[in-house]
Amino acid sequence: MSVQSIGQNSGQSAVFRGAKKSVTPLYTPDQKARRDATRWTLVQGVLAPLQFLVFLVSFGLVLRYLGTGTGYEAATASIILKTGVLLLIMVTGAIWEKVVFDQYLFAPAFFWEDVFSFAVIALHLLYVFALISGAFAPMTLMWIALAAYATYVVNAAQFVWKLRLARLSAEVVA
Repeated sequence: MSVQSIGQNSGQSAVFRGAKKSVTPLYTPDQKARRDATRWTLVQGVLAPLQFLVFLVSFGLVLRYLGTGTGYEAATASIILKTGVLLLIMVTGAIWEKVVFDQYLFAPAFFWEDVFSFAVIALHLLYVFALISGAFAPMTLMWIALAAYATYVVNAAQFVWKLRLARLSAEVVA
């Protein structure tokens, strides 16, 4: 079984069953205590699945529009809602990182997830800017939305993978 490093936060390491590499825990004991004590952890825990649900509905509406040419208004409204939820989770996530890691963004434990989050935000905001400015035709706008959604799926997978590895390392340490 191979293991990847999942954080640079402490000198502690754990070894997975049968693994030859050590894994650095995602959180130091102090960071874990702050994570568990803050209400922002619950906020993130509620917003993440909400954002995913909004994404699924919106993705379906965008595909419907691309396939049939109908439902442009519903697809557009859903993309704007998805963008709003994305911005909300990014702001509250930055607050969570400040509480847990003492910096608003780019904490070593979530550095690459945060970097990729900015690509996700950039594509969502490109869609909104293009919509407001009338820079592109509706079909092009929907393709921009799909590009934004593809980056969102990759970013969500980054977070899920990181949190799964954190859970596994916590089980080994415990």
